[in-house]
Amino acid sequence: MENRRPVDRVAHIQEEWRRERPDLDVSPQGVIGRLHRLADRLTEELCLVYRRYGLGEGEFDVLCALRRTGAPYERAPGELAAHTMVTTGAMTKRIDRLERAGLVTRRRSGDDQRGRIVALTNAGRELIDEAFTDHMRNERQLVDLLSPAEAEALETLLGTWLLRLDDPRG
Repeated sequence: MENRRPVDRVAHIQEEWRRERPDLDVSPQGVIGRLHRLADRLTEELCLVYRRYGLGEGEFDVLCALRRTGAPYERAPGELAAHTMVTTGAMTKRIDRLERAGLVTRRRSGDDQRGRIVALTNAGRELIDEAFTDHMRNERQLVDLLSPAEAEALETLLGTWLLRLDDPRG
């Protein structure tokens, strides 16, 4: 891969800022701006698959979090919230929608009668197995826009950056 900077929308925005504010270093915008635009574009592409299965991004995440636990495919709502990085209030809304669709059930926890357990139904497991297969095919197509070496280097860089952001002490 040549070491050329892309001349894209972000580059034009940087050019304008350099002209208007030559006193500022706008080079971070080259990374952050592109990551932001890329995240938006990737989300659009991923949501196309979710919608094919009648799911939003949040519902897809919940079903995946349940499915990857292994049989009997269940977790407490608080656990689901932690695994999908949303508030418990947002999780309740997602679970409500999935329960109405017949994809999950809720029951009292055997250990704590105040607690609840959310479990995949057979229909939920079948749906997420099919949707996740399609999702992985879609992600493969998106990543294949890069060479294997580029994808590996990007994965390493993003992983390093995320670890440093999550724990600045390092």
